[in-house]
Amino acid sequence: MRAWRVIRTVVICYVVICTILAIILGELAFRPRRVPVAMRPSAEAIAARFGADLKDVSVIASDGVQLRGWFASPANANGDAVILLHGVGDNREGMGGFAELFLSKGYAVLLPDSRGEGESGGNFPTYGVKETDDVHRWFEWLAAQEHPRCIFGMGESMGAAILLQSVRVETRFCAVVAESSFASFRQIAYVRVGQFAGTGPWLGKIALRPAVELAFLYGKVTRGVFLTDASPENAVVGSRVPILLIHGLSDDNIPFRQSEWIRSHNAADITLWEVPGAGHCGAVSVVPQEFDSRVLGWFSAHDHRFAPNVASLSPLRRSANTRDANRIAGIHIQTASF
Repeated sequence: MRAWRVIRTVVICYVVICTILAIILGELAFRPRRVPVAMRPSAEAIAARFGADLKDVSVIASDGVQLRGWFASPANANGDAVILLHGVGDNREGMGGFAELFLSKGYAVLLPDSRGEGESGGNFPTYGVKETDDVHRWFEWLAAQEHPRCIFGMGESMGAAILLQSVRVETRFCAVVAESSFASFRQIAYVRVGQFAGTGPWLGKIALRPAVELAFLYGKVTRGVFLTDASPENAVVGSRVPILLIHGLSDDNIPFRQSEWIRSHNAADITLWEVPGAGHCGAVSVVPQEFDSRVLGWFSAHDHRFAPNVASLSPLRRSANTRDANRIAGIHIQTASF
């Protein structure tokens, strides 16, 4: 009888702990800090150096949320444009360094605030569930207003994950670059639980899995969003958009194996560059010149002025074209391992 009491007490405590943890995890996911846009004069000065006016632009999302951002086109425009997507708990200013790089090479740049971040509307991020269509609407705006010959995409962390999910619905990207993306929100949730406790992902995947699953259910009930639908690894399956994944081998925020898993879902059209010594979104800090060369080379190799649209080619021709692009960009294809 006493043993049953002990078992019952342990079970009740476990259920209570998992429930409390689920609420905490759910709220943490939906309540990142909102960073205000506060450096417009600096951004204007950078744009002016390349003969560009910094324009405030906006689109309306499918759910009525107003999304805001900046657009700039340099005086020496090459006819192409890049959409730059920032990470969670950040805003458009976080991609300013990359905008400066692309402006210097003649690319027009679009820097949107993700929903729930910066000056964009929305009360919380959905890590790609709703942002996928947001990116599509930004693409439509850019195509209709500026008529670029090629539209590329680049994202960091959450922005990388959103960009990868967007290629499922926006197939007209000439090529994209995604650094430090998670493979799926479910997988990164396991990692996060382990990080909080100072253990490996096994804690969230096994011991506290009920708490993680309850957190997903909590998000569905309280926000109407099932975050398990956020899955870059599933979104890239069958995509013909050329994708360059970048991940630091010393990333202790989102482990590099997340990018390896993504690539394993579409090895023909995804190239993975793993950077020794680089932390989360830190490749440009470790090897800045090589980073710029590879990213710019990737876009140049997939520019329609130099290569045919890979989305319109047969699988055999497309694979050959991707190999040529890897050669031009100086990229060695990594083999995914588990």
